[in-house]
Amino acid sequence: MEGEAKGIVCVTGGTGYVASWLIMKLLELGYRVRTTVRSYPDSNKDLSYLTDLPNASEKLQIFNADLAQPESFTPVIQGCTRVFHVAHPIDFKDKEPEQVKTRRSIDGTLGILKACLHSRTVKRVVYTSSASSVVFNEKREGVLDEIDWSDVDYIKSLKIFGASYMISKTLTEKAALEFVEKHGLDLVTVIPTFINGPFICPRLPGSVCTSMAMIFGDRDQYKTLVKVQMVHVDDVARAHIFLLEYPEAKGSYICTAVEMTMDEMSEFRAARYPEYPIPTPDSLKEIKRFTYASLSSKKLLDTGFKYKYGLEEIYDEEIKCCKEKGFL
Repeated sequence: MEGEAKGIVCVTGGTGYVASWLIMKLLELGYRVRTTVRSYPDSNKDLSYLTDLPNASEKLQIFNADLAQPESFTPVIQGCTRVFHVAHPIDFKDKEPEQVKTRRSIDGTLGILKACLHSRTVKRVVYTSSASSVVFNEKREGVLDEIDWSDVDYIKSLKIFGASYMISKTLTEKAALEFVEKHGLDLVTVIPTFINGPFICPRLPGSVCTSMAMIFGDRDQYKTLVKVQMVHVDDVARAHIFLLEYPEAKGSYICTAVEMTMDEMSEFRAARYPEYPIPTPDSLKEIKRFTYASLSSKKLLDTGFKYKYGLEEIYDEEIKCCKEKGFL
C-alpha cells in the first residue's frame, strides 16, 4: 500500500535524532507527514535539514506544539491516521528538577493520547520509549525482556548521570500504558537501546557523543560504556514503521542489535580505526564498572523484523557523519 493511501501520520519532536530520521524514512515511503517543533515558526531555528528532505516540499508539514502545552497537539493530530510520539524533554544537565520534567512529559504524553482518542481518526500510536525504562533494577545479570521495568527508587539510589531522564522515561511510559488500558487506544511501544549511527540533525546527538567518547578522548564518559547494547538509528526508524504497519503488533518491543563490553569496544576500534588514539583495555582497568542485565529483542524478531546493520556499519557511518558535520 502506498504511503498516500495510509493517510497522514504525525511525528512529535521532529528536530530530534530519531524523529528527524524517522521523518526522512516516512517521506521516502511516500507518507504524508506532520511534525511538531517547539516555538515554530517564531524561532530562528534552521529546519532546512527537514524541509530539504526528498518529498518534503509536497508531503511534510511543520507545526508548533510543546509538551508544556498539551492542547497544542490537538489540531496537529486531528485528521491523522497514525501518530509516532517521539518527543521527550531532554535536560541531562538538570537545569530543571526531575519532578518538573517528568510532570511535563507525562502531561504532554497524556494530552497527545487524549487528542488521538478524541480525533476518531487515529488508528495506532507508536511510542518511543528507552531501554532506561527496563534495565535499572536490582537484576544485574541474565536477560531482561518486555515484562521488566526499571525501579525508580533504585535509579535514584545510583546517583548516576542522566538519572532524571531515566526516571522520566519510565514513569511516562507507565502512565501512557495505564491510559490506553483504560480507554482502549491502540498503543505500541518501541524500546531501543543505545541509538547510534549517522544523523541528519545539525547538533551532535547525546548517544552519539557518548559512543564516540573513546575517539573524542572524553574519559568522563567511559564509565557509560562498560557494557553497551546498541542499535543503528535506521533500524530504530524501520522498527517504528514496521510496528506501525504490522497488524498483530501489541504491547512493547525491545529494539537492540549489538552488545559489547568496554574492553571489546576498545579492541574493535583500535583494530578498525588505527588513526585514532583508542585507549587500551589495560588503560581502562581503573574505570569504575557498573553492570546491568542484557536485553532481548526476541519479541520483535519473532514478528519477522530483521536488523540491517551490525557493529561495523554503525561505527563506520557514525564516524563518517561526524567528519562531514565537523565534529571530528
